[in-house]
Amino acid sequence: MEKTQEKIQLLLRIVHRLNEAGVEWALGASMLLYFKGITSDFHDIDLMVTDCDAECVRTILSEMGESFPSASIPNPMYRAKTFMEFFIDSVEVDVMAGFAIVKDGKVLCSTQRVNRGENAAGNRSYPATITVVMVQILSRLMGRAEKTEMIEKAIER
Repeated sequence: MEKTQEKIQLLLRIVHRLNEAGVEWALGASMLLYFKGITSDFHDIDLMVTDCDAECVRTILSEMGESFPSASIPNPMYRAKTFMEFFIDSVEVDVMAGFAIVKDGKVLCSTQRVNRGENAAGNRSYPATITVVMVQILSRLMGRAEKTEMIEKAIER
């Protein structure tokens, strides 16, 4: 639990810096599901930003920690115009701009703009997020059956 709280505090520090800079961004993936009570754990912080804010985010997060080139092999099912990976206070922070789901060479779903319509914890001090339904759709399109099933069960409650 202590490590979880440290990650949340780091998120709040990042959020403060991004908001000060006027960056349009959203929280996604397992941390969003954690705030919604759908999962009890998350490993990293995933942020989606607009293309035009990507370099500003790179500067801010580089000041807060270390930037690392991604060691993973790109998955042909999804892509981002910009993907950045940082380690800040021993926490991995992934940032994606221009995220898209691709199948048979065609873009099925794209996040050109960040949806700031939902707040993860119902509290202004926490970040805006992509919606749980959007994570469900993205998970299904990416073939992540376990995550899709977990979200569907939570929605049914």
